[in-house]
Amino acid sequence: MDSCAVRLYYPFKLNNCNSLWNKTPQFHFLSSTFPPKNSRTFFKLQNSTIYTAHKNTAFDDAAFEAERLRLDSEARETMAETSKREMDHNNEDDPKAWKWVIRKRIWDLMEAQNFAQNPRPVHHRIPNFVGASVAADKMRELDVFHGAQCVKVNPDSPQKQVRFLTLSDGKKLLTPQPRLRTGFFSVLESHMLPPGTIKEACTSVGVAKYGKPIGLDEKLKVDLIVIGSVAVDPKTGARLGKGEGFAELEYGMLRYMGAIDDSTPIVTSVHDCQLVDDIPVEKMLIHDVPVDIICTPTQVIFTNTSIPKPQGIYWDKLSPEKLGQIRILRELKRRIEQQTNQKLPTGPSEKLPPRAQ
Repeated sequence: MDSCAVRLYYPFKLNNCNSLWNKTPQFHFLSSTFPPKNSRTFFKLQNSTIYTAHKNTAFDDAAFEAERLRLDSEARETMAETSKREMDHNNEDDPKAWKWVIRKRIWDLMEAQNFAQNPRPVHHRIPNFVGASVAADKMRELDVFHGAQCVKVNPDSPQKQVRFLTLSDGKKLLTPQPRLRTGFFSVLESHMLPPGTIKEACTSVGVAKYGKPIGLDEKLKVDLIVIGSVAVDPKTGARLGKGEGFAELEYGMLRYMGAIDDSTPIVTSVHDCQLVDDIPVEKMLIHDVPVDIICTPTQVIFTNTSIPKPQGIYWDKLSPEKLGQIRILRELKRRIEQQTNQKLPTGPSEKLPPRAQ
């Protein structure tokens, strides 16, 4: 499986939220769905039981970064093995195969043409690129960025400047822990930071030091989603990530929380060489996240995508191994199954990169 996805789908329209509270939840497990978003009242996840308090203890920057780099290296090695194995199947209809072909072409091109920036090599990463800061500046000029109060930004290197601009402009930054290792999302705002630490707060170490971890019960409205990409089609908005599926998982969790809906804009920043025209829309999967706007160092593209956005997290696509590595999903699944007295479906087994538990 090239990406993880769980389905948390609401059988009621989002624009009729007030009526949700007076309805009896409908559970459609044959179609892998489960309760509407007001089910948060039944399955409230207390931050204190999910996250380890760290604000009153000394933070070891060097140890945190060394462990992160070690785990990232192991993860990339495993993904390299996975991509080779799945490409060797040579099945054009298998998304695991054709997606890897496109990813590898882009990664190879960026390295060969020196479009890549550190960390290198960019293979099996959301690739950092020459002009990433310029692309971020173009994103800052967008009306959807100007008007956003809360921006969700991926934790990867090419979007570091986007995170910096979000905090510098006084907006709330929502960012996930890399590969969801230590929890779920963290919230940062400039007023939470010691003087002179905004740049540090845009790094993985800074998020761990200064961010406020949140759980699924957090009442949050996200106005804009910024997502990293390996390749994206400017005509359709179809997008490929690095193949681990965390962007899809993060999106689905935000849908569950009621923090976003179909109207929430999704923006990506990429190098111009990452624009492609050979992502077959008809082969995209139900949990694949399309983009509305693309920012490159040279242009801004409005895709007017017609690809449906995922309605949540798809449990029947989530492998037991992926579930076993993500604490917040295990807790959510356990509570839902206890409340409904029904077992949620799981997806096929897969070999995963190593991660911190």
